[in-house]
Amino acid sequence: MVGKVVASNRRARHEYFILETLEAGIVLQGSEIKSIRAGQISLAEAYVRIDGKEAWLEDAHIAPYEQANIFNHEPLRPRKLLLHSSEIRKLWNTVRQKGVAIIPLSVYINNGRAKVEIAIAKGKKLYDKRDEIAKRDSQREIARHMSDR
Repeated sequence: MVGKVVASNRRARHEYFILETLEAGIVLQGSEIKSIRAGQISLAEAYVRIDGKEAWLEDAHIAPYEQANIFNHEPLRPRKLLLHSSEIRKLWNTVRQKGVAIIPLSVYINNGRAKVEIAIAKGKKLYDKRDEIAKRDSQREIARHMSDR
């Protein structure tokens, strides 16, 4: 991942175990890329859907660009992801397993083009989340005691 990170899905790493990550391009309209460059994108409810030989970014909210007037875009429309067919086939085979999902982690601008970092992820149980929070708190306590010395 190289470039300016425009949006990130902060909840993803809390809700899922990240198994593998990929980079994909996004097919956008003109007003959408302008909104993304302005940071007007939310990945909070977004996910990736595979149908046949194509991958789609669903429920990613890109706010309408104010200067686009009548040529504006639909904020929640599905957007096609640009991946190789072998990558799509691999994603399709892994997503058929129970508890595995494909989620976007971040959107960034690389050489003038919007890219999305997607991840193959497995959902965490509530006790996994509690364990992670307890470990993080204990590490923070240890660091605090070490800095006091």
